[in-house]
Amino acid sequence: MERNREYCLNLLKEYTKSEGLLKHAYSVEACVKEYAIKFGEDEKFWGNVALLHDFDYEKYPTMEEHPFKGAEILREKGFSEEFVTAILSHADYTNVPRVTKLQKTLFACDELAGFITAVTLVRPSKSVVDVKVKSVKKKMKDKSFAAAVSREDIIKGAEALGIPLEEHIRFCINAMIKHRELLGL
Repeated sequence: MERNREYCLNLLKEYTKSEGLLKHAYSVEACVKEYAIKFGEDEKFWGNVALLHDFDYEKYPTMEEHPFKGAEILREKGFSEEFVTAILSHADYTNVPRVTKLQKTLFACDELAGFITAVTLVRPSKSVVDVKVKSVKKKMKDKSFAAAVSREDIIKGAEALGIPLEEHIRFCINAMIKHRELLGL
């Protein structure tokens, strides 16, 4: 089940109705899967962790609930502790340390994928193909643009992976370009 995307996708759609949140899940999945391939890891497992990282957010949006409720649901459904812990680790306030490459990658891709989507949507073409690293970095300096996205988390994520920020941004843009049809970008 953890490596079965269809099962995970159905679970995501059972809890998430918002098109924006679904697309966020797909964009984080795209970035994390591409990193799994780069690192020689299990892309199905990593992709499904990314796909489900926010699946409980729409129903349980508070810091007291998300991602804790999701973790409970996943444990009840028989997901491994590795899977659940990776999801718990993506939010600093859970106090679950990010020690594995998967945990660090999920954290590194979460905010950045959302930010790249926001940058894409203000482009005249609304196509991720037209997004450049320079544009993303420029928009990061504009605190009013996509204000809910933590620039600090984007920077900390790249640092945790040991990858220069520009390279990380380029990698995620390319991952999203590769999967743009699914993302609607």
